[in-house]
Amino acid sequence: MPKIKTNRGAAKRFRKTGTGKIRRNKAFTSHILTKKSTKRKRDLRKATLVSKADAGNIARLIPYK
Repeated sequence: MPKIKTNRGAAKRFRKTGTGKIRRNKAFTSHILTKKSTKRKRDLRKATLVSKADAGNIARLIPYK
């Protein structure tokens, strides 16, 4: 069997934790920041886990990461 190709777009956006869960960064951080509260912007800096419904599909895109 040949190796599976990694989806390079997904590889730049997601990474696996030590236990195998998939982490992602939050959206809405790049512009129009003046109307967002400091607390909201601070919370957006933190990474979070991908939902269980999406995790399987994303794991297939980054098999070796």
